[in-house]
Amino acid sequence: MKELIEKINAEFEMFSKEAEMQAEKGNKAAGTRARKSALELSKLFKDFRKVSVEEAKK
Repeated sequence: MKELIEKINAEFEMFSKEAEMQAEKGNKAAGTRARKSALELSKLFKDFRKVSVEEAKK
């Protein structure tokens, strides 16, 4: 679970950086990368939810 949280934090930092570049500088490629990171975050959050529920059952 700790490893999953680290992946989420790293992916969020990448998303944040790319989204900021798109918003401030109008960088279209950064927007594409930010959207890709958002999809990956969505998957990671779903995985986290599964692991969290399993841990709560113990």
